[in-house]
Amino acid sequence: MRLRLLLAASLATAALRAQTPDTTGTTPVAPAPATVPSTVPATPSVRPLTLDEAVALALDKNFDLKIQRLATDSAGDSLIIAESAYDPTLSLTTARSYSQSIDGVTSQSGLDTRIGASQKIATGATISGSGSLDRSSSRPSLSSSLNPVFNSDVSLSVRQPLLRGFGTTVNRAAINRAKLGVSIANLDLKDSVLATIRSVESAYYTLAFARAQLDVRRFSLEVAEKLVSENRTRVSVGSAIDLDVLQSEVGVANARRALLQAEQTARNAEDNLVALINPFQFAVTPGPVVLPELGAITVSFDRSYKLARDQAPDLASTQLSIEQLKLDAAVAKKNQLPTLDVGAAFGYNARKNNAGEAASDVWGSDGHNWQLDATVSLPWGLRADKARHRQALSTLNREQLRLQQLDQSILVQVRSAIRAVETNDESVRIAALATKLSEEQFEAENARNQNGRSTFRAVQEAKEDLDTARISELQARLALTNALADLSRLEASSLTRYRINLDQ
Repeated sequence: MRLRLLLAASLATAALRAQTPDTTGTTPVAPAPATVPSTVPATPSVRPLTLDEAVALALDKNFDLKIQRLATDSAGDSLIIAESAYDPTLSLTTARSYSQSIDGVTSQSGLDTRIGASQKIATGATISGSGSLDRSSSRPSLSSSLNPVFNSDVSLSVRQPLLRGFGTTVNRAAINRAKLGVSIANLDLKDSVLATIRSVESAYYTLAFARAQLDVRRFSLEVAEKLVSENRTRVSVGSAIDLDVLQSEVGVANARRALLQAEQTARNAEDNLVALINPFQFAVTPGPVVLPELGAITVSFDRSYKLARDQAPDLASTQLSIEQLKLDAAVAKKNQLPTLDVGAAFGYNARKNNAGEAASDVWGSDGHNWQLDATVSLPWGLRADKARHRQALSTLNREQLRLQQLDQSILVQVRSAIRAVETNDESVRIAALATKLSEEQFEAENARNQNGRSTFRAVQEAKEDLDTARISELQARLALTNALADLSRLEASSLTRYRINLDQ
């Protein structure tokens, strides 16, 4: 009966349900709980660590996510750079000049200042405006009435491409491509968050399994030591032989070796989890963790496949990449046309003997100028541009095929994940039954040995079968939790489960 109670207590400890922490879970960045400084010798934390807390810590401190956030910020800056092509450009130019004749009789000096602004618009046109005020003087005076002389002018010009480079499709392609790039970066961040969650789940479940396995090995050693004591007592009263004691001591040695290996596995699992949730802080090992107690499990392929197609970052990212390639193809097609640019300019100018009059009279002056021009250029055969267009179409077609391939891959992965959940769910039930039967077999064989109707060898084999059954049950539970986590990763439902809201 004592063996049954010890076994039940150990299984109950390993099967406690994971608790949900009191966190809002509104963002992927969560405050980390207080930890012992890394200089303190490594000691186990007594505070239980829930899976929700582990995920929140990882989202705040994981290296992969920090790297991906930098990539997302860079994508936002790329959009700003693309939009800045349509920001107005201001210019200011000033120059002072002086010249003197070789004989030194005459000289001229001047001060020229021009201010202007230009801006590109979505049609591809560039609009420029400028104004200037120039002062010049000569010695001796070249004009009895104007020395010094002030010249002022204002002008407005427009240059518009009509074939190559014309239209919003071409001229806003860089901006639209950058906007899609921001969306892709956000999807990549989402994918990194999902991958981090899955890594934390795997490390957390593995640690829970390793510690539960450690409990099994400790319990096994306790039973082996008890059997040694019982055999020694039986030898002293003549109901057993020295071989039984020797065999039981061998069992203790094997149990100790298995315990040492289980301890190593548990320590490695602790380090793997800490590396994800609290890098470099190995001074304090994670507190108690447990495999979740799973109730009835119901899965649906249709539901999971729909979620995977609607929410999977990879699929959505590939679709946006296709949109980018469509923009590239449209630009390449437009660039097959020859260049035909037309320009127009119009301005006023004035000439006075002081700066104020020159500046104020420029609009009412009779002095004016205008210009119309056209430029045509055509590379012979347009071979390079046509080749670039073919390359753009080829890249687009390749990415569209990759999208279909990815869609099929998601279909296969979901089918496999559903199958894994169903198989492992049944395996857990079978393994639990095997553990129950192995326990009964061990107790029965031990009782028979106590009554002299069996051998210690049979008892030892029954104990080893019980250890194997208990470890197999833990492995089955670990496989089931991992299968469910894999399915959630495909569905992207992990974000909802941990209440994570990615601000796009």
